[in-house]
Amino acid sequence: MICFKRKLYAAMLKWKQERNGATALLIQGARRVGKSTIAEEFARNEYTSYILIDFSKVSKAVADLFDDVSDLNYLFLRLQFIYNVQLHERSSVIVFDEVQLQPKARQAIKHLVKDRRYDYIETGSLISVRSKSRDILIPSEETKINLYPMDFEEFRWALGDDATIPLLRAAFEKKMSLGDAVHRKLMRDFRLYMLVGGMPQAVVAYIETNNFTEVDTVKRDIIALYEEDFGKIDSSGRAKALYDAIPAQLSRNASRYKVSTAIPDDKKDRIMSVIAEVEDSMTVNIAYHVDDPNIGLALTRNEDYFKMYASDTGLFVTLAFKDKDITENVIYEKLLNDKLSANLGYVYENMIAQMLRASGKDLYYHTIPYAEGKKYYEVDFLISDRHKIAPIEVKSSGYKSHKSLDEFSAKYSERIMNRYVIYTKDYKRENGVEYLPVYMTMFI
Repeated sequence: MICFKRKLYAAMLKWKQERNGATALLIQGARRVGKSTIAEEFARNEYTSYILIDFSKVSKAVADLFDDVSDLNYLFLRLQFIYNVQLHERSSVIVFDEVQLQPKARQAIKHLVKDRRYDYIETGSLISVRSKSRDILIPSEETKINLYPMDFEEFRWALGDDATIPLLRAAFEKKMSLGDAVHRKLMRDFRLYMLVGGMPQAVVAYIETNNFTEVDTVKRDIIALYEEDFGKIDSSGRAKALYDAIPAQLSRNASRYKVSTAIPDDKKDRIMSVIAEVEDSMTVNIAYHVDDPNIGLALTRNEDYFKMYASDTGLFVTLAFKDKDITENVIYEKLLNDKLSANLGYVYENMIAQMLRASGKDLYYHTIPYAEGKKYYEVDFLISDRHKIAPIEVKSSGYKSHKSLDEFSAKYSERIMNRYVIYTKDYKRENGVEYLPVYMTMFI
């Protein structure tokens, strides 16, 4: 098992030190983002001993233990016997892996935490959590943290590179360009990250084989797993259809996800319920339209108008070529070298959404109608910027013109702190606009 360095580890340490057993730690994330791996690595490194209960393959004898947790002494003795592990008071941890598959174990957290003998870490995908949790009491004694696909810095760490991101951070803070040679290398490195993505299994495949076909095969397996899980949300296939349509929806450059083109002739309330479940699965990132953009962006969020992105851009690239049995090496090579004739603007847009979410930001956007017609100016993303907001326009080409950003800035000038164009060139600042190379997105 390869354990990549993940930023979440620091948050887990903080939980252990500050909460000292007062809460369980629940690591939430999509399937295959590395929840189980980091939970076990943390247990192994930070505790005297641990028991990992994997509810995806647990024996009936273990599962039945959580039907009645009135006698915790018996529960702990049985677990120690079954797993052949000795637990030590206040220095051992019990990991509930894929806890959503055993709702009664999650319900038991309330009593286990109150007992205070051991620490508890839960991992879970939110697929089907709602349906599986209807008949249980959800414990309030949980500290929840989210694990996303590996970000660009974690990806560089996996490749043995600890120097790039500190350099970028220093350049961003000093508002300085890096020069053509450095920028070209960084863009190639970043495009590699876009293609491989941040799913640990895909990263392992790239490191071990240096073969994009092998990487693509891994990503297709993950997409197939997601689509199988979507069937648990909605057996009619609507959730799968919503997910599969993401590249096509973004490529149309429309101002919102048009649900009717992905799922024709269906009732709005049923569709909105499915969308909420897909969003909860953390397999997608959703940007909601803000009707009146101001510091409280969520206050005017319009849930009827949204754009949907894949949570991992590596998966997105594979999803875009899903009509082929395999995405050939030559396509990856052309994408890597920026030689593919297709307009890649929507790929970069998906990447920016992923990076903003990974840094803890919710996703919002805004449109302004043309004075003379039905078309719209669209600001791709809006983020809170201290006591004001910052509009972001994403450009894969043609960066000298950014009419949407200009129109937004003119209309809402008093509400704006900084303005950003995220593009594929080197850093510059011009006419009050910061032009950020895509690899600096993580710093805003």
